[in-house]
Amino acid sequence: MLKRSLVLASGIALASWCAGQAFAADVFTLTSSSFKDGQMLPKKAANANTTGNAPNCVGENVSPELSWSGTPEGTKSFVLLMEDPEGRGGAGVHHMVTYGIPASVTSFAEGELSKPSDKFVGGKATQGTPIYNGPCTPANVQPHHYTFVLIATDYDPKEIPPGLTREELLPKLAPVQGQPNHVKGSAGIVGLFVKPAS
Repeated sequence: MLKRSLVLASGIALASWCAGQAFAADVFTLTSSSFKDGQMLPKKAANANTTGNAPNCVGENVSPELSWSGTPEGTKSFVLLMEDPEGRGGAGVHHMVTYGIPASVTSFAEGELSKPSDKFVGGKATQGTPIYNGPCTPANVQPHHYTFVLIATDYDPKEIPPGLTREELLPKLAPVQGQPNHVKGSAGIVGLFVKPAS
């Protein structure tokens, strides 16, 4: 009797462990080989001072590598946003608004989001561009939190028109007042940045 109970308990424990492992493998996750979640972005990811009038832009505007796994069932395309909630004195800066990323895409190489591509539809960032805009964080402040948010949707990749701002895009994803919700899941990762002290 004791032997049978131990075998049964072992079987339940193993089944629970396997179920936990299967669940963990299915979690929608966004990662980067360029930086670790909650750590500093590399200096080259900061925006470039191309005009000579932006001393807080100390980088090369090279977008970080981003990859994801555990795509939710029913996903047809992704939205990828980059936000700085502390920017503009707390009003926030939308550094990147991209969408229409086909469900078959699972990553962007370093620098790939810094230029137009057939792999995404460009929206309109705070800076007015359809691509990645790196940080221009001032020196002598707490590092800003640059949040990359990946949203899985049931929209066909070319269904949403180009040039939308974040404020125009988000209501299309999760409308209010009984309209259908097009979000299948979301994942995020945060990179920090501040202008290095001279």
